Amino acid sequence: MSQIEKLLSLKGKPMIHHEGYIYTVECTTSTKLIFRCQNRDCKARYHTNSPVGVFLSQPTAHCHAPQPDRVPVIQLKNEITARAVTTDESIRSIIHSALRTYPLSAAGELPKNEALMLMFRRQRTVETVDADGCLPEKLKKTYRDEDFILCEDKNLIIITTQTNLSILKQNKYCDMAASSRKRIVDEVTTGFDLIANQFDDDVDDLLDYFEKTWIGEPKRRGTCRKKPQYDHNLWNIHDRVIAAIPRPNNSVEGWHNAFASRVTMNHTDIVKLAAKIRLEQSKFEIVLLLFV
Repeated sequence: MSQIEKLLSLKGKPMIHHEGYIYTVECTTSTKLIFRCQNRDCKARYHTNSPVGVFLSQPTAHCHAPQPDRVPVIQLKNEITARAVTTDESIRSIIHSALRTYPLSAAGELPKNEALMLMFRRQRTVETVDADGCLPEKLKKTYRDEDFILCEDKNLIIITTQTNLSILKQNKYCDMAASSRKRIVDEVTTGFDLIANQFDDDVDDLLDYFEKTWIGEPKRRGTCRKKPQYDHNLWNIHDRVIAAIPRPNNSVEGWHNAFASRVTMNHTDIVKLAAKIRLEQSKFEIVLLLFV
């Protein structure tokens, strides 16, 4: 006897595919499940053990031909609904991804795109703040069950944990604009001269601009140079490359850009944003253990 393939209905109830026929649950007991043919005009039934695994009796005869092309449609719907609940992907992204491996032979059974999108929206619930403007209860705790909301009212929400505040208290934060300057790399002007000598005369305007803006023009007397528009200490990343640390010298800006890419929404609401920050907190707790 051929193998049973387990499926799910849109309501999450068990379905069975066997030899081209699709069955839905009709009755459930403590020891078995009774399935009937999905075609309401067909009286075919069969019994399986619970949970679904093997037949307890031979399926009765059907009054129609098998419909194997309907199976890919159910599998497609199962994938879309599962990802709608468990991921933050967009509707179109999930549908396009699910259709990549959809068999062309079953294209005639495929629902319209609008129907798939409606099914998606029904599965993905939209959480909102309550009447007092407060976040849902699950967002008030981290994934490791630590309090996550320090202050909350209609005008202000402060999201942090006591652990975060303790770490912040142990570290000194101040205006680092002056102290973040690195020593001048002596080879900057020498390196520029070596590179400039390799260019033709038709790019002199570009070299003059770069020298005036970033390197500093030579003074008329002596070997010194004028101060450039942007000091070497401001833009040079030699020390960072040698130390194998990230090139951006603004870690907050770098984190913000990375976080924005993970949010993937331009105009998110406060509930979705809080959920993303909660995920970020979970990652931060692991990073903290690795580097502290």
